[in-house]
Amino acid sequence: MIFFHHCRCSVNKTPWSGNELASPAVLGWLKYLNIILVNFSLLNQWQMNTRSLSLKISPPIGAVSAECIVPKKSKCIMTLAHGAGAGMNHSFMLTLAQSLSEEAIATMRFNFPFAENKKGRPDTPAVAHKTIETAIAKAQKLFPKLPLFVAGKSFGGRMTSQYLSAHHHAAIKGIIFYGFPLHPPGKPSTERAEHLKDIKIPMLFLQGTRDELAAWNLIEPVCASLPLAALVKIEGANHAFKAGKQDIMKLLTNETKNWIEKIIKKMK
Repeated sequence: MIFFHHCRCSVNKTPWSGNELASPAVLGWLKYLNIILVNFSLLNQWQMNTRSLSLKISPPIGAVSAECIVPKKSKCIMTLAHGAGAGMNHSFMLTLAQSLSEEAIATMRFNFPFAENKKGRPDTPAVAHKTIETAIAKAQKLFPKLPLFVAGKSFGGRMTSQYLSAHHHAAIKGIIFYGFPLHPPGKPSTERAEHLKDIKIPMLFLQGTRDELAAWNLIEPVCASLPLAALVKIEGANHAFKAGKQDIMKLLTNETKNWIEKIIKKMK
């Protein structure tokens, strides 16, 4: 339901010299349009709560930004770590979080310190792991009654799995990789997957067949060797999940939702 009387809008009534768009009729239409847009925004906020946070990592590292997108009836909370090339507000990260929210999956995106401070080089594993640890603890504190999942795009997923391989968290129900970076571009290898065998929770790998950082003939046997791993093959997609006219975001969302629902069902 939309309540127009709760909205305030401002329209510039200063005449535009020589421009008929400043006519009273057009200005009245703009005022009406402004009311509609404001109310639509309020309606979205009512259905979906967005909350900005500051995560204090440690005195030497400082704090980073984070944002929770929480649907009205969330089935779980998922931390979502960004890749090495962009921060938490990259279009992929934001669109994915919004798409997941439409399936009742709450997310907490957060910056790594290098992205927060606009530095080009990604953080060391120690700093990245500490950041992930802080995000997980915050998610648990804010949503203690929701099943907890962790996820990451590329670098974010790899750093999260490295952290989990050394720190077992009973509260974490699974980890999702949106493009696990198995090797550097043009240098196929599997050394980066060695730590995955030490992870004790279910893993979901969403991988494109044209991923420059994970040759399919390597990532497939890696996942097959992990009893807790599930691999989703995205035909034609590269590391950025570009694959022609396919609606990749919908595919990623549906695969994530279906996998999470199966795990939650087993918990009951």
